Amino acid sequence: MLTKNSQLDQPHKKSQAARKLLFPAFAVLIVAAVVTSLATANGGDDRSAYAIGLWGDLPYSSTQATVGVPNLIADMNSQKLAFTAHDGDLKSGSSECTDSVYTQALGYFNSLNGAAIFTPGDNDWTDCDRTQGYNSLAQLDKERALFFATRYSLGQKPMKQEVQSTPLCLGVSGQVPCVENRRWTVRGVTYATLNIQGSCNNLCDVAPDPNEYAARNAADIQWMQDTFAEANANHSAAVMFISQADPGFDATDATRGPVRDPKTLAETDGQPDGFQTFLLALRDQVIAFERPVAYVHGDSHYLRIDKPFLNDQGQRLENFTRVETFGDHQENGNNDVHWLKVSVDARTREVFSYQEQIVPANRVAVPAP
Repeated sequence: MLTKNSQLDQPHKKSQAARKLLFPAFAVLIVAAVVTSLATANGGDDRSAYAIGLWGDLPYSSTQATVGVPNLIADMNSQKLAFTAHDGDLKSGSSECTDSVYTQALGYFNSLNGAAIFTPGDNDWTDCDRTQGYNSLAQLDKERALFFATRYSLGQKPMKQEVQSTPLCLGVSGQVPCVENRRWTVRGVTYATLNIQGSCNNLCDVAPDPNEYAARNAADIQWMQDTFAEANANHSAAVMFISQADPGFDATDATRGPVRDPKTLAETDGQPDGFQTFLLALRDQVIAFERPVAYVHGDSHYLRIDKPFLNDQGQRLENFTRVETFGDHQENGNNDVHWLKVSVDARTREVFSYQEQIVPANRVAVPAP
């Protein structure tokens, strides 16, 4: 039988017991909140939505250099972008590769509000030997020294990136690191640049260089495979690659890219094939990854977002999207000096969504209202 005092003590004892049970639970919640806060601050668990800007194959004329591109950059700077990426070609293929081409581009990139990413284009180096007195590898060495001297991107808020160190590419003096190949992860999505070039990836045009191609192609394949490995290790929701060349994926558009058998990925137009081995390796990785893969390139100067990649049975790879940015030739003035906005949300099924950004000040055929 309980005494009066023991009856009074019972609620007190229950309260003490409850506190003993609840305190560890509260402690766990507090620790979890702190860990989550720290992880989010470091970008570890933050998968919130953001936007990026894609552009390339610009400028191709003095008008584009002095009017069109500054208008485009101002338009990108007017929007909140996590970073921007230029997929190569800082000038037209027939113009000289003067030092001012590169310093002008550096000024463009460093005028962008956020991090600015760049990957070289064939007009920047591979095609420089069209003009007497220029050497393509010497020009690529210049780009490596100017744009890729540190582990950080360009832009007013440089981003730290992973840099490829092996296998080695070629420069004028022999083997050098492929410092232009970069990788970074933002809020659950892994990105990488690849030095893959038009003009048959340096296997055709005025002075083809099979040795340079072989070294760089091996490095590109390794960097691509390593990127998927890192994306898997980080549980990334998607991967995006950014390069210059339009490698061609099928036989549907001979006017804008190499024509190839979509099942074997062999080029069928008689030109030297600088892309088949890379595409075969890429296809294997895309299939194994299963999640969304975006492949961004320029080169053909025609904005398009499509799904041209097939497996060896002729079935479309549903998780692969080719993204070609705007680009222009000098004969068209400012008519295509625009950019592509990509909304990125790792919490969504397709991760990437795309919106053309027609710069009002660069509209020509139909002026902005």
